[in-house]
Amino acid sequence: MSDTQVAALDHTVQLTNVWLKKLAEEERLGDRPRAYAALRAVLHALRDRLTPEQAAHFGAQLPLLVRGVFYEGWHMADKPMAVRNVEAFENMVDRGLPPGFPVDAATAARAVFAVIWRELDFNETAKVVSDLPLPLRELWPEAARDLAKARSRE
Repeated sequence: MSDTQVAALDHTVQLTNVWLKKLAEEERLGDRPRAYAALRAVLHALRDRLTPEQAAHFGAQLPLLVRGVFYEGWHMADKPMAVRNVEAFENMVDRGLPPGFPVDAATAARAVFAVIWRELDFNETAKVVSDLPLPLRELWPEAARDLAKARSRE
């Protein structure tokens, strides 16, 4: 465990390790370095698919250290990228994964989205999911899709 003697920093390191452990163990991505690689690739693909306003709102929900990963290298110009189908999104994720990554991009995306769904406020997360094109919602857990669908009808 990290001991920076700054409570907010120690807390975010602890939360980030919880996320990485869940991705590595519960979502079966292997180890924490692989979990981090998947988290980073999926967050960047999602971020680039959102409008700057949506990305800022979503990013505000993330733990501080994960938020830094989310915003790393972000350029707001030309966002959102016109990614309307699962294959295009998977290609974005795949470009962010290291060579020889042990799972495909769809599996990585589903794993990261499952952890996001479990760890963040579900109403806030459902806002993001409801803003995605219908095909991209399929990568999220069923409960997220259902709540997004209900939000879309309101």
